[in-house]
Amino acid sequence: MMKSMKYARTRSPQTFGQGAIFLCAILWSTSGLCIKLVPWHPVLIAGARSCIAAFFLWGMSILFKRRRSKTTQRLPVFAAGLAYAITMITFVIANKLTTSANAILLQYSAPLWAAIIGWVLIKEKLYWEHWGALCLVIAGLFIFFKDSLGGGTLAGDCLAVLSGILFGTNSVCMRMQKEGNPADAMLLSHILCAVVAIPFVFLYTPPITAGSMGAVLFMGTLQIGFASLLFAYGIKRVSAIQAMLTAVIEPVLNPLWVLLVTGERPSLSALLGGGLILSAVLVSSIIGKQRTLKSP
Repeated sequence: MMKSMKYARTRSPQTFGQGAIFLCAILWSTSGLCIKLVPWHPVLIAGARSCIAAFFLWGMSILFKRRRSKTTQRLPVFAAGLAYAITMITFVIANKLTTSANAILLQYSAPLWAAIIGWVLIKEKLYWEHWGALCLVIAGLFIFFKDSLGGGTLAGDCLAVLSGILFGTNSVCMRMQKEGNPADAMLLSHILCAVVAIPFVFLYTPPITAGSMGAVLFMGTLQIGFASLLFAYGIKRVSAIQAMLTAVIEPVLNPLWVLLVTGERPSLSALLGGGLILSAVLVSSIIGKQRTLKSP
Protein backbone atom coordinates (compact mmCIF):
# COMPACT_ATOMS: atom_id res chain seq x y z
CA MET A 1 0.00 0.00 0.00
CA MET A 2 2.76 2.40 1.01
CA LYS A 3 4.71 1.46 -2.11
CA SER A 4 1.76 2.23 -4.40
CA MET A 5 1.17 5.58 -2.67
CA LYS A 6 4.81 6.49 -3.09
CA TYR A 7 4.64 5.50 -6.76
CA ALA A 8 1.55 7.67 -7.27
CA ARG A 9 3.29 10.67 -5.68
CA THR A 10 6.35 10.27 -7.91
CA ARG A 11 4.23 9.85 -11.03
CA SER A 12 1.98 12.86 -10.35
CA PRO A 13 4.53 15.55 -11.32
CA GLN A 14 5.21 13.75 -14.62
CA THR A 15 1.47 13.52 -15.34
CA PHE A 16 0.98 17.24 -14.73
CA GLY A 17 4.09 17.98 -16.78
CA GLN A 18 2.83 15.99 -19.76
CA GLY A 19 -0.60 17.60 -19.45
CA ALA A 20 0.95 21.07 -19.53
CA ILE A 21 2.98 20.25 -22.64
CA PHE A 22 -0.08 18.70 -24.32
CA LEU A 23 -2.07 21.92 -23.78
CA CYS A 24 0.97 23.90 -24.92
CA ALA A 25 1.05 21.88 -28.16
CA ILE A 26 -2.62 22.68 -28.86
CA LEU A 27 -1.83 26.40 -28.59
CA TRP A 28 1.31 25.99 -30.71
CA SER A 29 -0.72 24.24 -33.41
CA THR A 30 -2.54 27.48 -34.30
CA SER A 31 0.70 29.18 -35.39
CA GLY A 32 0.58 28.00 -39.01
CA LEU A 33 -2.89 29.45 -39.55
CA CYS A 34 -2.11 32.77 -37.84
CA ILE A 35 1.14 33.19 -39.81
CA LYS A 36 -0.69 32.56 -43.08
CA LEU A 37 -3.31 35.20 -42.17
CA VAL A 38 -0.75 37.98 -41.50
CA PRO A 39 0.61 39.54 -44.76
CA TRP A 40 3.87 40.74 -43.18
CA HIS A 41 7.52 39.86 -43.66
CA PRO A 42 8.09 36.62 -41.68
CA VAL A 43 10.79 38.12 -39.44
CA LEU A 44 8.40 40.94 -38.55
CA ILE A 45 5.72 38.41 -37.61
CA ALA A 46 8.16 36.48 -35.41
CA GLY A 47 9.46 39.65 -33.79
CA ALA A 48 6.05 41.23 -33.19
CA ARG A 49 4.56 38.18 -31.51
CA SER A 50 7.74 37.70 -29.43
CA CYS A 51 7.65 41.35 -28.33
CA ILE A 52 4.10 40.85 -27.06
CA ALA A 53 5.05 37.49 -25.52
CA ALA A 54 8.03 39.05 -23.70
CA PHE A 55 5.79 41.68 -22.08
CA PHE A 56 3.25 38.97 -21.28
CA LEU A 57 5.83 36.74 -19.55
CA TRP A 58 7.35 39.71 -17.73
CA GLY A 59 3.90 40.80 -16.55
CA MET A 60 3.07 37.27 -15.37
CA SER A 61 6.31 37.10 -13.38
CA ILE A 62 5.40 40.37 -11.62
CA LEU A 63 1.79 39.30 -11.07
CA PHE A 64 2.80 36.07 -9.39
CA LYS A 65 5.89 37.67 -7.79
CA ARG A 66 8.22 35.02 -9.16
CA ARG A 67 11.72 35.28 -7.75
CA ARG A 68 14.76 34.50 -9.84
CA SER A 69 16.04 31.01 -9.09
CA LYS A 70 19.41 30.91 -7.31
CA THR A 71 20.26 27.67 -9.11
CA THR A 72 19.81 29.10 -12.62
CA GLN A 73 22.87 28.44 -14.80
CA ARG A 74 23.67 31.18 -17.27
CA LEU A 75 25.05 29.08 -20.14
CA PRO A 76 22.03 26.71 -20.47
CA VAL A 77 19.66 29.69 -20.17
CA PHE A 78 21.43 31.61 -22.93
CA ALA A 79 21.79 28.50 -25.14
CA ALA A 80 18.10 27.62 -24.74
CA GLY A 81 17.01 31.22 -25.33
CA LEU A 82 19.16 31.58 -28.46
CA ALA A 83 18.09 28.19 -29.86
CA TYR A 84 14.40 28.93 -29.36
CA ALA A 85 14.68 32.46 -30.78
CA ILE A 86 16.19 31.08 -34.00
CA THR A 87 13.62 28.26 -33.95
CA MET A 88 10.78 30.77 -34.01
CA ILE A 89 12.32 32.88 -36.78
CA THR A 90 13.19 29.93 -39.05
CA PHE A 91 9.76 28.35 -38.51
CA VAL A 92 7.88 31.52 -39.45
CA ILE A 93 10.03 31.97 -42.57
CA ALA A 94 9.51 28.30 -43.47
CA ASN A 95 5.73 28.79 -43.21
CA LYS A 96 5.96 31.56 -45.82
CA LEU A 97 8.23 29.59 -48.19
CA THR A 98 6.53 26.19 -48.05
CA THR A 99 3.18 24.77 -47.01
CA SER A 100 2.13 24.85 -43.37
CA ALA A 101 1.99 21.05 -43.37
CA ASN A 102 5.57 20.74 -44.65
CA ALA A 103 6.86 23.28 -42.13
CA ILE A 104 5.32 21.68 -39.06
CA LEU A 105 5.83 18.04 -40.06
CA LEU A 106 9.51 18.60 -40.82
CA GLN A 107 9.95 20.57 -37.60
CA TYR A 108 8.61 17.55 -35.74
CA SER A 109 11.73 15.58 -36.42
CA ALA A 110 12.68 17.52 -33.23
CA PRO A 111 12.06 14.62 -30.79
CA LEU A 112 14.81 12.58 -32.40
CA TRP A 113 17.26 15.48 -32.43
CA ALA A 114 16.35 16.02 -28.76
CA ALA A 115 17.09 12.36 -28.04
CA ILE A 116 20.52 12.50 -29.66
CA ILE A 117 21.51 15.89 -28.21
CA GLY A 118 20.17 14.90 -24.77
CA TRP A 119 22.18 11.68 -24.95
CA VAL A 120 25.37 13.63 -25.76
CA LEU A 121 24.95 16.60 -23.41
CA ILE A 122 23.06 15.36 -20.35
CA LYS A 123 23.40 11.58 -20.70
CA GLU A 124 19.67 10.88 -20.97
CA LYS A 125 19.62 7.23 -22.00
CA LEU A 126 18.54 6.24 -25.50
CA TYR A 127 16.75 2.94 -26.12
CA TRP A 128 16.34 0.85 -29.25
CA GLU A 129 13.02 2.49 -30.16
CA HIS A 130 14.72 5.89 -30.34
CA TRP A 131 17.33 4.62 -32.81
CA GLY A 132 14.65 2.83 -34.85
CA ALA A 133 12.55 5.98 -34.92
CA LEU A 134 15.56 8.00 -36.08
CA CYS A 135 15.96 5.70 -39.09
CA LEU A 136 12.29 6.14 -39.98
CA VAL A 137 12.54 9.93 -39.56
CA ILE A 138 15.48 9.99 -41.98
CA ALA A 139 13.39 7.98 -44.46
CA GLY A 140 10.50 10.44 -44.00
CA LEU A 141 12.83 13.40 -44.61
CA PHE A 142 14.05 11.75 -47.82
CA ILE A 143 10.47 11.50 -49.10
CA PHE A 144 9.92 15.18 -48.28
CA PHE A 145 13.05 16.42 -50.03
CA LYS A 146 12.59 14.21 -53.06
CA ASP A 147 9.40 16.14 -53.80
CA SER A 148 10.56 19.62 -52.75
CA LEU A 149 13.66 19.53 -55.00
CA GLY A 150 11.38 20.07 -57.98
CA GLY A 151 8.57 21.92 -56.27
CA GLY A 152 10.29 25.19 -55.40
CA THR A 153 9.92 24.64 -51.64
CA LEU A 154 13.43 23.36 -50.90
CA ALA A 155 14.50 26.51 -49.00
CA GLY A 156 11.38 26.41 -46.83
CA ASP A 157 11.76 22.69 -46.15
CA CYS A 158 15.45 23.10 -45.22
CA LEU A 159 14.55 25.91 -42.79
CA ALA A 160 11.83 23.70 -41.29
CA VAL A 161 14.39 20.93 -40.65
CA LEU A 162 16.79 23.47 -39.12
CA SER A 163 13.92 24.69 -36.94
CA GLY A 164 13.39 21.11 -35.76
CA ILE A 165 17.06 20.64 -34.86
CA LEU A 166 17.08 23.90 -32.92
CA PHE A 167 13.76 23.04 -31.24
CA GLY A 168 15.28 19.77 -30.05
CA THR A 169 18.36 21.63 -28.83
CA ASN A 170 16.17 24.09 -26.94
CA SER A 171 14.29 21.31 -25.13
CA VAL A 172 17.57 19.73 -23.97
CA CYS A 173 18.95 23.07 -22.76
CA MET A 174 15.67 23.72 -20.95
CA ARG A 175 15.92 20.28 -19.36
CA MET A 176 19.39 21.21 -18.08
CA GLN A 177 17.67 23.89 -15.99
CA LYS A 178 15.26 21.54 -14.21
CA GLU A 179 16.64 22.70 -10.86
CA GLY A 180 16.31 26.32 -11.91
CA ASN A 181 13.56 28.14 -13.81
CA PRO A 182 13.24 27.39 -17.55
CA ALA A 183 10.87 30.36 -17.91
CA ASP A 184 13.96 32.60 -17.82
CA ALA A 185 15.14 31.05 -21.09
CA MET A 186 11.71 31.48 -22.69
CA LEU A 187 11.66 35.18 -21.78
CA LEU A 188 15.19 35.64 -23.14
CA SER A 189 14.27 33.91 -26.41
CA HIS A 190 11.37 36.30 -27.03
CA ILE A 191 13.53 39.34 -26.23
CA LEU A 192 16.21 38.15 -28.68
CA CYS A 193 13.62 37.45 -31.38
CA ALA A 194 12.05 40.90 -30.93
CA VAL A 195 15.45 42.63 -31.11
CA VAL A 196 16.38 40.82 -34.34
CA ALA A 197 13.15 42.05 -35.95
CA ILE A 198 13.73 45.77 -35.19
CA PRO A 199 15.63 46.59 -38.45
CA PHE A 200 12.88 44.92 -40.50
CA VAL A 201 10.37 47.49 -39.24
CA PHE A 202 12.23 50.14 -41.27
CA LEU A 203 12.90 47.90 -44.27
CA TYR A 204 9.38 46.47 -44.61
CA THR A 205 6.48 48.68 -43.49
CA PRO A 206 3.75 46.22 -42.45
CA PRO A 207 0.13 46.86 -43.49
CA ILE A 208 -1.71 47.45 -40.22
CA THR A 209 -5.20 45.94 -40.25
CA ALA A 210 -7.54 44.78 -37.51
CA GLY A 211 -7.18 41.18 -38.69
CA SER A 212 -3.38 41.15 -38.73
CA MET A 213 -3.10 42.91 -35.36
CA GLY A 214 -5.65 40.54 -33.84
CA ALA A 215 -3.72 37.51 -35.10
CA VAL A 216 -0.38 38.87 -33.81
CA LEU A 217 -1.92 39.75 -30.43
CA PHE A 218 -3.36 36.24 -30.12
CA MET A 219 0.00 34.68 -31.02
CA GLY A 220 1.90 36.86 -28.56
CA THR A 221 -0.35 36.31 -25.55
CA LEU A 222 -1.73 32.80 -25.93
CA GLN A 223 -0.24 30.88 -28.86
CA ILE A 224 3.38 31.58 -27.87
CA GLY A 225 3.20 33.56 -24.58
CA PHE A 226 1.05 31.39 -22.33
CA ALA A 227 2.32 28.32 -24.18
CA SER A 228 5.87 29.26 -23.10
CA LEU A 229 4.80 29.14 -19.45
CA LEU A 230 3.20 25.74 -19.98
CA PHE A 231 6.32 24.39 -21.69
CA ALA A 232 8.60 25.77 -18.96
CA TYR A 233 6.40 24.08 -16.33
CA GLY A 234 6.30 20.77 -18.17
CA ILE A 235 9.97 20.46 -19.14
CA LYS A 236 10.99 20.47 -15.46
CA ARG A 237 8.90 17.34 -14.90
CA VAL A 238 9.56 15.16 -17.96
CA SER A 239 12.61 14.28 -20.06
CA ALA A 240 13.52 16.33 -23.13
CA ILE A 241 12.49 13.62 -25.59
CA GLN A 242 9.27 12.84 -23.69
CA ALA A 243 8.35 16.52 -23.85
CA MET A 244 8.83 16.50 -27.63
CA LEU A 245 6.88 13.27 -28.03
CA THR A 246 3.98 14.53 -25.90
CA ALA A 247 3.73 17.61 -28.11
CA VAL A 248 3.19 15.49 -31.22
CA ILE A 249 -0.45 16.65 -31.36
CA GLU A 250 0.81 19.96 -32.79
CA PRO A 251 1.77 18.72 -36.29
CA VAL A 252 -1.54 16.85 -36.49
CA LEU A 253 -3.66 19.93 -35.76
CA ASN A 254 -1.52 22.62 -37.42
CA PRO A 255 -2.27 21.76 -41.09
CA LEU A 256 -5.87 20.94 -40.16
CA TRP A 257 -6.58 24.53 -39.00
CA VAL A 258 -4.95 25.87 -42.18
CA LEU A 259 -6.94 23.50 -44.41
CA LEU A 260 -10.25 24.41 -42.75
CA VAL A 261 -9.71 28.17 -43.03
CA THR A 262 -7.56 28.73 -46.15
CA GLY A 263 -8.04 25.48 -48.10
CA GLU A 264 -4.28 24.84 -48.35
CA ARG A 265 -3.78 21.10 -48.92
CA PRO A 266 -0.58 19.15 -48.22
CA SER A 267 0.96 17.20 -51.10
CA LEU A 268 0.92 13.39 -51.25
CA SER A 269 4.65 13.19 -50.52
CA ALA A 270 4.19 15.52 -47.52
CA LEU A 271 1.47 13.22 -46.19
CA LEU A 272 3.61 10.11 -46.74
CA GLY A 273 6.81 11.59 -45.33
CA GLY A 274 5.01 13.34 -42.47
CA GLY A 275 3.01 10.22 -41.68
CA LEU A 276 6.23 8.20 -41.47
CA ILE A 277 7.82 10.77 -39.15
CA LEU A 278 4.76 11.01 -36.89
CA SER A 279 4.37 7.22 -36.80
CA ALA A 280 7.99 6.82 -35.73
CA VAL A 281 7.58 9.44 -33.01
CA LEU A 282 4.27 8.03 -31.74
CA VAL A 283 5.39 4.39 -31.63
CA SER A 284 8.64 5.23 -29.86
CA SER A 285 6.67 7.36 -27.40
CA ILE A 286 4.24 4.53 -26.62
CA ILE A 287 7.06 2.02 -26.13
CA GLY A 288 8.93 4.44 -23.90
CA LYS A 289 5.78 5.14 -21.89
CA GLN A 290 5.23 1.42 -21.29
CA ARG A 291 8.83 1.04 -20.14
CA THR A 292 8.38 3.89 -17.67
CA LEU A 293 5.17 2.38 -16.26
CA LYS A 294 6.91 -0.97 -15.72
CA SER A 295 9.86 0.62 -13.93
CA PRO A 296 9.76 0.34 -10.12
